[in-house]
Amino acid sequence: MRLIAIEEHILPPFVRDAWDTAPPPHDPVSAFADGGENGRRLADLGEGRIALMDEQGVDVQVLSLTTPGLHNLSPGVAVEMAQRVNDLIAETCTRHPERFQGLAAIPTPDPDAAPRELERAVRDLGLKGALLCGRTRERHLDHPDLRPLLAKAAELRVPVFIHPQTPLAEVRAANYTGIGETADLALAAFGLGWHYEAGLQWNRLVAAGVFDQLPDLQIILGHWGEVVLFYLERTAAVFERALDLKHPLSHYARHNLYVTGSGMWSDTYLQRCLDIVGAERLLFSTDFPYQYKEGGQPRRFLEQVSLDDEARRGFAHGNWDRLTRDIG
Repeated sequence: MRLIAIEEHILPPFVRDAWDTAPPPHDPVSAFADGGENGRRLADLGEGRIALMDEQGVDVQVLSLTTPGLHNLSPGVAVEMAQRVNDLIAETCTRHPERFQGLAAIPTPDPDAAPRELERAVRDLGLKGALLCGRTRERHLDHPDLRPLLAKAAELRVPVFIHPQTPLAEVRAANYTGIGETADLALAAFGLGWHYEAGLQWNRLVAAGVFDQLPDLQIILGHWGEVVLFYLERTAAVFERALDLKHPLSHYARHNLYVTGSGMWSDTYLQRCLDIVGAERLLFSTDFPYQYKEGGQPRRFLEQVSLDDEARRGFAHGNWDRLTRDIG
């Protein structure tokens, strides 16, 4: 069965250099998460990456720039980096059309350039959507400056993947300190803070009425819904009392949201998401290279997970194929 993994990351050296020279604050996680073997695998867009895909049983990787993307760069640098990253992803897909697809990096620090670059990446380069790392410094995704970008995604009929980003320094100081330097940062990032950050963006889009304004906009959340889906009933009750939305929260989950596991091989989490969004909105991913382990676990999880044959095919490739079929 063809297996498409949709959250598979890259980090070109020129983006790493741009991060290093960007104005502070800098994301503190990349310094250790993107070094060593991870760094080599992030930069490899050729035979080494393909060999690891084969070992995992993955037929296609959908490539995307790793967190924090271009969100913390100056506007001019972000535009230049977006063009270079997207050209590089497109070139990689052209070299290996059966093995790679791509999600665009977007220069969100320049709100005017962001929708233009998304359109170029989709119409001219053939990329399948965009990956955004939540906030652009202090601006959340529901900020009015970013509404034209979301409208462009809806117009082009391409999905927007909301990926985690490390919380702002003041949030880390208030909520994620006092245990120990390493534990503090881990808790603020992949331990919990990342996932609250990404899930918050989804809830804010709903609460701000973005899906009422843009009913065709499709969002992807990783890590089985970034925590917030598991509190859906509680949040829905609050939204119904406090907000004037056209639909209940469950409607937006069923009509505007796809979820993927990001290399978290949990049948229990998958079943919870299945109940919330439905089988046709489950997508496969390995979160390469961060969750890579020898032994072919991605393919084994697909084969063993508690889904019927139709849902398994959708999870493996069919849902992604359908989502991206009519882009542009």
